[in-house]
Amino acid sequence: MNKAELINLLTEKCAVTKKQAECFVETFVDTTINTLKAGGEITIAGFGTFSARKRAGRIGVNPQRPTEKIQIPSVVVPKFKAGKTLKDALKK
Repeated sequence: MNKAELINLLTEKCAVTKKQAECFVETFVDTTINTLKAGGEITIAGFGTFSARKRAGRIGVNPQRPTEKIQIPSVVVPKFKAGKTLKDALKK
């Protein structure tokens, strides 16, 4: 499912206009990004937790010249941990 399909589904299920459904999705995405950038977490009970984690820097190998070592810098990456309800739903 892509963003447009999600908007169409919200329009049908919630009996709202397409513009309102698009606003819901955009607001969720923007809020999630801004919260993670600020170092926070978003927890939706039963669904899961969105967070940002720092991945440590490391030494890697240049794929064009395998004998050459390169330094890969540390970076902040998004993380999602599934909640119990989501995990149980996928097991069945």
